Amino acid sequence: MMQLYYPRSFLKLILAGFSLAVLPLIFALINNAYSMHQLATHSQRAVYQAVQTTQNTRFLIEQITSMERSIRQFAIIGDPSLLQGYELAHDRFRDTARKMSTLPLDAKQKLAMEALQDRESALFDRIGRSGGRPDVINLAAADLAGLSDGARGLDEQGNSLVDREVDTMQRMVGEVQRFIFWQLLALVPIALLLVIGATMLISKPIAQLESAIQRLGEGRFDARVSVSGPADLKSLGQQLDWLRLRLLDLEEQKSRFLRHVSHELKTPLTALREGVELLSDEVTGKMTAGQFEITRILRQNTLRLQKLIEDLLSYHSAQFQTSALTFSQFNLKGLTAQVAQQHSLAMRAKNLSLNLAASEFKIEADEKKIAAIVDNLLSNAIKFSPAGGTIRVQLRRRGSDVVIDVMDEGPGILPEDRGRVFEPFYQGGSEYTGPVKGTGLGLAIVREYVGAHQGSVEIIVDGNPGAHLRVILPSRQVEIAA
Repeated sequence: MMQLYYPRSFLKLILAGFSLAVLPLIFALINNAYSMHQLATHSQRAVYQAVQTTQNTRFLIEQITSMERSIRQFAIIGDPSLLQGYELAHDRFRDTARKMSTLPLDAKQKLAMEALQDRESALFDRIGRSGGRPDVINLAAADLAGLSDGARGLDEQGNSLVDREVDTMQRMVGEVQRFIFWQLLALVPIALLLVIGATMLISKPIAQLESAIQRLGEGRFDARVSVSGPADLKSLGQQLDWLRLRLLDLEEQKSRFLRHVSHELKTPLTALREGVELLSDEVTGKMTAGQFEITRILRQNTLRLQKLIEDLLSYHSAQFQTSALTFSQFNLKGLTAQVAQQHSLAMRAKNLSLNLAASEFKIEADEKKIAAIVDNLLSNAIKFSPAGGTIRVQLRRRGSDVVIDVMDEGPGILPEDRGRVFEPFYQGGSEYTGPVKGTGLGLAIVREYVGAHQGSVEIIVDGNPGAHLRVILPSRQVEIAA
């Protein structure tokens, strides 16, 4: 695969991207400016030539008329000075004719101009050799009148030249317009492709950084952070990878610390519980009512301490292993019934009944984590349910999703607590009943495990008394159990 070349800095990459994007447009502007310059130059030259041709043709007509007038006056009056006026007009005619020959005339105009010059030269020679004879002068005057008609024909040809130049200019304008249109039609897609390419070059390292930061935020430290792009962004990627390794090391240290602490706490706690049980069984002798009360308080607090340790370990495991899912197919109703059976003593102590409404179907998920979700939801419902109440559990399919609803008849979740009940160690203001106070980690564990399955957990406010918690799991495979 071809290796993309990136500049050394992100700023240079942005500048290069913008330069590539505007390059076709700059080319189009320069090309269009050149085309317009060519059109303007041609138009200016054509107008100048047309004006010069028209002016010189009219000068020729005026000079032929002046020669004719001088000859006719000489024929009548016979004054030799009139011949000098004729010769002066002749010289001007020759000068104007030479100027006309330098103009870019077409072939027809050149032939007409040469014929006009030849006829005028022949008349000038004939008049010069006439010796002032009236008959020759009168014939020359008549020929000069015909020469004037030839000059007017040349003027008409000049007007035709102007019309042709106008047509040529209009055609050139149309060609330039078509050229600009097709040029833009070709360059705009190229510019768009370059913009898209530059955007991809710029967005690729940014997307890699965003993905890496998201993985770090989600606690997924297994993938190495690698960023392709300019040197400064590569360096930033290396720093993020260093941060990943540091966070991974901290997680491992935290895991070791919790395992060590739990082991160190469980050993004396087990001995303490056994001692309390022995005292409660009056193994060391009969106890007074006060001693029984002290023993009860000790037993209650050892149970609470044990639950706190277990919840801490469970929550840590939920945070550290959310990405390590072991998928298998299992019957959700059967799993829920097994979990509920584990809470039978606690439910019997409060005279609670369980209403499980579920059809038989299998899901594909992490069975242990789903069991932990159901366990914590039931524990929460038992904790806040009043004596003699009913806990309702509904399991159903909704499209490709699995919906788990757990409802109790307790005080419900206060409005000010709804946004925080899934936070670790948070305990709302609702009253609970039970021998052991909760740790505030149960619903936090539910949220972690549900999030690991790409699902959601929410509080349903439907107007009924008690709390209503709903878990939605996008099952990879849902089928009716045989």
